[in-house]
Amino acid sequence: GVHRQILFATLGCFVGYQLVKRAEYMHAKVDRELLEYVRHHPVDFQAATEKKKIGQLLEDFHPIR
Repeated sequence: GVHRQILFATLGCFVGYQLVKRAEYMHAKVDRELLEYVRHHPVDFQAATEKKKIGQLLEDFHPIR
């Protein structure tokens, strides 16, 4: 009856909360590892010295007809 629905709803909320908490932990762990790698290897992640303009990035437009 109703007591089972309340039990399963409570159980579902608890399990869902734990799964969300674990997923957030895993994402935070990956972010921390990546930022630590970037901090230890700054040469690999240097920004370009000059910025390209939009005309240099896009190809010239040639209509088919």
